[in-house]
Amino acid sequence: MRLPRRVLLPVGAALLSLALVQCKKQESPPQAAPVQARTQPAQEQQAQQAQAPATVSDVLKAPRPQGGEYLGLYLVDKKVGYVFNDLAPVPGRSDRVRSINELHFKAQVGARLSERIHREERIYESRPGGKLVAFTIEQRGDGGNQTLVGTVTPGGMSVVRKRPGMPDETVNLPPTPEVVEDADQVRVAILRQANVSGNALDGTDLGTHPVSTTVHPAEERLISGVKVKVGKAVSVSEKEKVPVTAYVAEDGRLLELEYGQTMKARAEPEEVAKRLDMVEVFGLTRVVLPRPLPPEAQAIPGQVKLVMENLPEKFQRDTYRQKYQAQPDGRVLVTMSARPPEPKKLAPRPLEDPDGGDNLKSSIIVESDSAQIRELASQLVADEKDAYTAAKKIVGWVATHLKKDYGSSADRATDVLRQRKGDCTEHSLLTVSLLRASGIPSRRVDGVIYMVNQDGVPALYWHEWVEAFVGEWTQMDPTFNQMVADATHFGVGQEGNAEITPLIGTLKVVEVR
Repeated sequence: MRLPRRVLLPVGAALLSLALVQCKKQESPPQAAPVQARTQPAQEQQAQQAQAPATVSDVLKAPRPQGGEYLGLYLVDKKVGYVFNDLAPVPGRSDRVRSINELHFKAQVGARLSERIHREERIYESRPGGKLVAFTIEQRGDGGNQTLVGTVTPGGMSVVRKRPGMPDETVNLPPTPEVVEDADQVRVAILRQANVSGNALDGTDLGTHPVSTTVHPAEERLISGVKVKVGKAVSVSEKEKVPVTAYVAEDGRLLELEYGQTMKARAEPEEVAKRLDMVEVFGLTRVVLPRPLPPEAQAIPGQVKLVMENLPEKFQRDTYRQKYQAQPDGRVLVTMSARPPEPKKLAPRPLEDPDGGDNLKSSIIVESDSAQIRELASQLVADEKDAYTAAKKIVGWVATHLKKDYGSSADRATDVLRQRKGDCTEHSLLTVSLLRASGIPSRRVDGVIYMVNQDGVPALYWHEWVEAFVGEWTQMDPTFNQMVADATHFGVGQEGNAEITPLIGTLKVVEVR
């Protein structure tokens, strides 16, 4: 079990994809990038803007540091990584713009050191509304090594996936409406003093998601002990649904990003940005309980009640497993229950997705249409018609055939199947892929689960499990071979959505009932 990968790396999937904007799994800075970015003097920038032809996008007119900029990434005030980003005309090509972004993450997760590097380079037409014409996304470290190379085709985009020791794969995507202004909506919005809306091709799932940025009045902000007048803009992706606030100096320097109360990115010189704390993420992010949970919480059927603080109303949606009751002091009583699905509601497979079809889709991550996944799914469920019985066969196989090993991460279902080891993320990803290949709508669930670790402290730890529709929705945990996820599972989001990230470090349990 671990903090879900998207939460460990919210910058790649959400944080910088919103406010930098679009640091979606990034390409490294050029070797010639200086150690410390130089900001153009205001007069020089104004002169350049005055000379800029009307056919050049506002993204190039907005002031920014030459040579790019570095930001330290902090989780609960502990540095866990750094970011580099740059945007400039392609050398020798006035009709092209290159956006370069890079994310480094490094932290201790349990007994393992987790390290990940994401790099991205995107090329756009430089005219207003210029199209995205090519990209290179490179990933190294935790999650596996791969490179995605995308180019425009007459019918959309062709993406070649390259992995060490594996044959290249090609994925064809529909045209993306992403344009050059979407490469940095924050500075465009501040330059125009107007809100900006657009789209972003996500480097994780290769889906395109709407992104909007709202400009706010300039304000004074304390930066390094000095009050500075800054521009302010708030970006939101329809995928992540988390407001990210950016503060930009008058000369165009990105000073700070606020991603909820616990995640921040701060402008720093290169040598400072790369100086990381050695953070143990499990201990930093767990939710400590005032006392152990009662035994009935882990029984099936079972139930437990917790009084929580700092749980925003948008997370308080009643479900078949979780009920919420507001308390007079602003806290909320959460009742978590678990039971098997009702026999009379069970249905044969294949099933239609009650949510419209997304929970049956194959993707570059889930890969439920791959030959290997489909072949294994067919072997596991054979001619079993009952969806719940088939789902239990899949969960049981994953639970007993995957070695529990953090540090053997994989971001693709076929990679999990090939290496047959991993933690909760890998168990859930492979399970969902096999379920969908078997005609059973399913999705991954992010939240917390009860554990008493080696230090003896009862706590909730971030975890991932699955939810399958077998005539009605039911939650299952392949990591712990639970055909019904017990009541200690408190779900707050779904994989691929960073909406839960602001809860990390702020959610509290003040009473166990």
